[in-house]
Amino acid sequence: MDLIAENDWNKKFQFTLTWRNDRIILSQKQRADVCSFTPLLDGFHIMDRLRISGGNRLQGAVTISGAKNAALPQIAAALLSPHPLELTNLPAVTDVENMLGVVTLHGAVVNRAAHGTIIDTSAIVSKETSYDTVRRMRATVLVLAPLLARFGHARVSLPGGCAIGARPVDMHIKALATLGADVAIENGLIVASAPGGLKGARVVLSSPSVGATETAMMAACAAKGETEILNAAREPEVADLAACLGAMGARIEGAGTHRILIEGSTTWQPAKHHGISDRIEAGTYAVAAAITGGQLELIHARLENLASVVQALEAMGVSVWPSDRGLVVSRDGPLKGADITTEPYPGFPTDLQAQFMALACCAEGASLIRETVFENRFMHVPELMRLGANIKLQGTTALVRGGAPLRGAQVMATDLRASVSLVLAALVSEGETIINRVYHLDRGYEQLDRKLRLCGADIERLTS
Repeated sequence: MDLIAENDWNKKFQFTLTWRNDRIILSQKQRADVCSFTPLLDGFHIMDRLRISGGNRLQGAVTISGAKNAALPQIAAALLSPHPLELTNLPAVTDVENMLGVVTLHGAVVNRAAHGTIIDTSAIVSKETSYDTVRRMRATVLVLAPLLARFGHARVSLPGGCAIGARPVDMHIKALATLGADVAIENGLIVASAPGGLKGARVVLSSPSVGATETAMMAACAAKGETEILNAAREPEVADLAACLGAMGARIEGAGTHRILIEGSTTWQPAKHHGISDRIEAGTYAVAAAITGGQLELIHARLENLASVVQALEAMGVSVWPSDRGLVVSRDGPLKGADITTEPYPGFPTDLQAQFMALACCAEGASLIRETVFENRFMHVPELMRLGANIKLQGTTALVRGGAPLRGAQVMATDLRASVSLVLAALVSEGETIINRVYHLDRGYEQLDRKLRLCGADIERLTS
């Protein structure tokens, strides 16, 4: 059913907006064009809101879903091989659905079933991946290397995603160029070609970028000879991509360290891979238990992937111990302030900085939070302050003075992790909090409101 937006604004400009099949149709007088106008599209999504009444102590168990940041490159990697790839433990989040949509646009056949998702790329074609396709998330740049490796050429629009920093694609481009590709940016497109095929080489990354490491790994699998990737990202998601590529037939050593060796010219084969659990989701629910003074068992959470997070929790007065099914997080005493600096893995993850800032708002004393990964990842600060938080910013450092009670208010989510920090703060705020633009949450958290409600939170999704 179409949703017609009629108000004084569009009557003044004599057009009608029609919502149809996840698109906006702009009709003006006698012409009708498909309009990929992000602010207007977001305007329809932000009609979903969360209403949260704070004060409830969370108890119970939460099943941690598959890792979104591991699933996205694995979906892209399916384009490397003409054989089917079955992925299990994919989270039901919109970023994953969007990435599956991207490979479908290239001709892949995606079969979703209860046991897993089978991606058949035997009939794919290399065509331009347009801005309208990639604007919703940055990870779509990961299809560049597989398409280049398989067809010798690729055209992918510069990506979108959360507005948390520049996150340039220059390291992706340099990695491909080192492996023998000609790469240029033309009219907002990354245009790459390697008519003679890719060739193994030593790829030295200027910083341990996860995305650039994944791009180099996928390209190197199809390159002739051996590739050495130095200063590689060590994140568990990188190691999980290596495991997926290995199941597909690749020969990779050293994933999870700063030096990765890949023997190229892979002979691809049908494969099945079970993805790791989401360490960021696990960390988020750990903060939910801590901030409410509750106790949660995080099923499928892996202690070895959360060492720096557990260290920070324990410094703030939170107890964490392993269980038969994952981890248990509990807090009985007061929260204590702590200093946190985000760093590449195995350091403290930038994707949990906003959540721990919400926790610091409820702690005794002061906490100093330094963001060293992204330069624009404090956009949640003004919204936390609307709830009563005492935060002072100076460049990439935030001084949080905790202890003052938080009070419910209307707030606006700005990106994926910022939005969940507002949810966490709302769980302990006096009165009612309304969080707008929660479509950000749906990008990376599977059924967040339902999982919290089952643990005792007073939370409701409001849909217009």
